[in-house]
Amino acid sequence: MRSSSAHVFVADLDAPELEADDRHHLSRVLRLRAGETVSASDGRGRWRPCTWTGEDGDGGLVPAGEVARVAAPAPAITVAFAPVKGDRPEWVVQKLTEVGVDRIVVLATARSVVRWEGDRAAKHVERLGRVAREAAMQSRRAWLPQVEGVVAFHEAAGASGGGVALAEPGGAPPSLDRPVVLVGPEGGWSDDELAVELPRVGLGPTVLRAETAAVAAGVLLSALRAGLVGPCPI
Repeated sequence: MRSSSAHVFVADLDAPELEADDRHHLSRVLRLRAGETVSASDGRGRWRPCTWTGEDGDGGLVPAGEVARVAAPAPAITVAFAPVKGDRPEWVVQKLTEVGVDRIVVLATARSVVRWEGDRAAKHVERLGRVAREAAMQSRRAWLPQVEGVVAFHEAAGASGGGVALAEPGGAPPSLDRPVVLVGPEGGWSDDELAVELPRVGLGPTVLRAETAAVAAGVLLSALRAGLVGPCPI
């Protein structure tokens, strides 16, 4: 995938059909030439090399190799974050996808300034899903991350399977024993949320903006899982 000219997601690897936006991106933005290699994935770990047949702003994909499979990374990493104003949630999702986070959750907390509800929430989360897909194409991922929301704090805190931790200054170093990290809003966690008494993880010695903290959590956990850094001795 890394050596291909581009990476896309398709529904069927046996007959890879491009969505209109993806076709436009390959032909008009990247300006691929006929014969260039494009890797295509189903978003569930399977991918294959294809040949771009485009000419004059149009084109398609022809399978050019066998289907390969990339194992799902383990443990699966989840970062849940409270959305902030403007386009920062899109930036968070883009960066979390690029570094390899598997599940991204939009979190509703007591002190959230931005509140997504009803149809507005559905539209925002749908948009974040598109952002994740585009970022996964850019970063050559074989697995599309899950984007979920809006999830209430207590629901996220009590997720089955455990391994959930709160991002909070003074907490223990991030650990793959706690691969689900909840990141609060600018105003921090409420007393009721802290009373849940989840394990706490720290993200460094400085005070981070909410969106920076979410990305820092994803980077640290992904680096631990990839073996790029080692667990902190306690």
